[in-house]
Amino acid sequence: MRKAQIAGLAFVFIWFFVGGIMHFVATDTEARIVPPYIPWPVAAVLVSGVFELLGAAGILIGRTRRAAGIGLLLLTLAVTPAHIYMLQRPELFPVPLWALWLRLPIQAALLWLIAWSTWRLRRK
Repeated sequence: MRKAQIAGLAFVFIWFFVGGIMHFVATDTEARIVPPYIPWPVAAVLVSGVFELLGAAGILIGRTRRAAGIGLLLLTLAVTPAHIYMLQRPELFPVPLWALWLRLPIQAALLWLIAWSTWRLRRK
């Protein structure tokens, strides 16, 4: 792997490792951003926290890196409804509206970084 790719991998690891821990440290806060149409918000937060931590660990191991990267891509897409819900109901959250809008391009960049840093092209 190139140094830039390793740096990207480190960023992705830290993002999901810290994020996964926060699902357990601030469960109630995290559950508030779960859209109301999703049942059992606390369970959704805890399960997604487990998957964030598993994905973070998985990208550290060469044999599981690609599968973990795919899992983190899917997980990142799965939390998109929470970002959209926050944009639809910004008055419920102590976050500036510009920051809520900024999350969407950051999420797109994160998706790209996950793919780029976890998928090595195989040489023939």
